[in-house]
Amino acid sequence: MDIIDAIILGIVQGLTEFLPVSSSGHLELGKAILGDNSVPEESLLFTVILHFATALSTIVVFRKDIWEIIRGLFQFKWNEESQFTVKIIVSMLPAVFVGLFFEKQLEAFFGGNVMFVGFMLLITAVLLYFADKAKDTGKKVGFGSALIIGISQAIAMLPGISRSGATISTSVLLGVDKSKSARFSFLMVVPLIFGKIAKDLIGGELNFNGENNMAMGAGFLAAFIAGLVACTWMIQLVRKSKLSYFAIYCLVVGLIAILFGVTNS
Repeated sequence: MDIIDAIILGIVQGLTEFLPVSSSGHLELGKAILGDNSVPEESLLFTVILHFATALSTIVVFRKDIWEIIRGLFQFKWNEESQFTVKIIVSMLPAVFVGLFFEKQLEAFFGGNVMFVGFMLLITAVLLYFADKAKDTGKKVGFGSALIIGISQAIAMLPGISRSGATISTSVLLGVDKSKSARFSFLMVVPLIFGKIAKDLIGGELNFNGENNMAMGAGFLAAFIAGLVACTWMIQLVRKSKLSYFAIYCLVVGLIAILFGVTNS
């Protein structure tokens, strides 16, 4: 992968991370279109690095909310801040379980399987369509809801299943306010990304070679900057726009991906 391709993919990640259209799915499609021949482990590593970059941009935008979560960890009072922190932890459990016990199986889906991504995008489209029809009851995220939303996040580790789309759709289908759903969705992924990076660093699994360091660094920087620019206004777009618009987009891109996979198989 050269530096230009890495920058393009970084921008794609930064722009799509905050929309319910599957940033990992778009990355896999981008890799296929650009002719990236990375093995699954390298492909997943690059995807994790780009997600780390957008996680950093999320921290910058949601710094006040994240400070509340950190403060909640060190409080001994069972107040709203500490409860929200516990809900974030509960939501992480399913994805942590999948990451610990099924990481190798997950890697196999990050090898440029465009048709698989296309079918997963169709599933995302269906989720968004039904979520758009759900009534908004204005509820907050409860502990049970946090676990169910966490299961959706774990399933969304597959490329093509939008993480934000799956978690926001699940929240809305559970009756949670769309604005609160979006906030919870974007915050719940930050600890997971940092946990994944820490695990791989400690385990020595993040092996950077001289050939890819520049490209990965360029992709990281592009994703971080694009994420900073896109995060604020795209979050507002998710809150205000109908999810059915994104459902149509995922449907179209999914069908194109399947067609691309058939013609190139």
